Amino acid sequence: MKSTILITGILLSAAIMGACSAGDSGSTDTMDHSNMSDEEIQKTNGEMENGHMSHTNPLALNDSSGENELALPPLLKPQNNKENIYTITAQSGETEIFDGIQTKTLGYNGSFLGPVIQVNEGEKITFRTKNELDEKTTFHWHGVEIPGIGDGGPHNYVNPGESKDVKFTVNQGAATLWFHPHPEGSTAAQVYQGLAGLIYVEDEQSKTLHLPNEYGINDFPLIFQDKQFDDNRQLNYKFAMNDDGTIGDTLLINGTINPKLTVGKEKVRLRLVNGSNARNYTYQLNTGDAFQQIATDGGLINEPNKLREITLTPGERAEIIVDFSKYDANSEIALLNENGAILLPFNIDEQKSSNPSDIPTNLNDYSVTNEERNLPVSKKLELFGMDNMVTINNKQFDMNRIDFTQKQGETEIWEIYNKPDMMGGMTHPFHIHGTQFKIVSIDGQEPPVSEQGWKDTVAIDAGETFKLAVKFNNKGIYMFHCHILEHEENGMMGQVEVK
Repeated sequence: MKSTILITGILLSAAIMGACSAGDSGSTDTMDHSNMSDEEIQKTNGEMENGHMSHTNPLALNDSSGENELALPPLLKPQNNKENIYTITAQSGETEIFDGIQTKTLGYNGSFLGPVIQVNEGEKITFRTKNELDEKTTFHWHGVEIPGIGDGGPHNYVNPGESKDVKFTVNQGAATLWFHPHPEGSTAAQVYQGLAGLIYVEDEQSKTLHLPNEYGINDFPLIFQDKQFDDNRQLNYKFAMNDDGTIGDTLLINGTINPKLTVGKEKVRLRLVNGSNARNYTYQLNTGDAFQQIATDGGLINEPNKLREITLTPGERAEIIVDFSKYDANSEIALLNENGAILLPFNIDEQKSSNPSDIPTNLNDYSVTNEERNLPVSKKLELFGMDNMVTINNKQFDMNRIDFTQKQGETEIWEIYNKPDMMGGMTHPFHIHGTQFKIVSIDGQEPPVSEQGWKDTVAIDAGETFKLAVKFNNKGIYMFHCHILEHEENGMMGQVEVK
């Protein structure tokens, strides 16, 4: 047994050393794991099983019993309508997730999660951010095209008791975006404990499409987060934390355990948000019926895309339309994941029936131009490693190092390669702050229709190479990183300065 563990440990050490030596051969960043005790080898071997294995064969989710009606985030009104000032306060509190039990949580403007902020393209707005936590935090506007000084990366701390204003003009089309903390070393824990909210952007075109848009009636946000509660029903992040991505067995949607959603006999818009630290979700209906995708991370796609399943990795979003008009009150219909776990049962309220209108066939005019297709690659990134040995171009994050520079308003082609390791590697959701980009190609081929739209996060499987057309409309320093939050904190992150 001891010799088996030793051999496994040696092989793992070789894989880890390979992770540290991949990429730029001129780097001096090296880590020596060759002198490991048997105890350390056993620990590392266990971490390996909880690492890659937790993603190739993740901890199964419990089925939703459907006993609790889905909670909806409140809509946040501006404090000052004339100046469009929205106040967002990070705070701690207690939430009754389980009946009769108070769980310690974090939230924005409340004890758990946050509101939906509705804004319009062209508006000048102010986010008035306040920190009432007992630790520093940041407010990162994920998917928002915003000057770097207001982006909320690890440079933009708000200390306990402080308040800071973020002023900018909304300069992007209709989309479902979100916000969450991004402090170095604390992002994963703060998100896990509840800091996450949504931003809806509308534009003049989206308002003419007559898509389902009655909030809480036929237009629902769904924030998916898996948790691991301890014996006291607490969100003990240190207890649950996994360096290769924290995955739990209990699903919360909008903070609701065992949720159900009551809908009418009509077309319903579901805004899917993967707000988990590390888990991927492949969404499908238990009936096998198709639904229509209408949007990616950063906006509407050109025309409805008929699908029977769609996969989102952490940080990604999609909007889908499900036609419930063909079901009745006795129908058993639910949203499942790839393993058949019941994520969200639906109840059909026939009293809410309406005449379902057709979804428009023309939603947007997104395209990858010939000029963008013919641009040379100007930035190459190699994602590699596992656990706390993750790197980009053989480097781990250094806040004092600028990895790339780019000119404001100029499109460049970023080539991102996810290098496999001895165990085959794992999917890395790759996110760039402060911009919405286009996928030009995946392994030289056109991306699937489900990804032919504005994106800020892409799922890059082991061995895949993505080419992205990236343009920053604002100046500043922006992060790029793996959106498995533990990988980000373990150093799988870099910085681009836009001048």
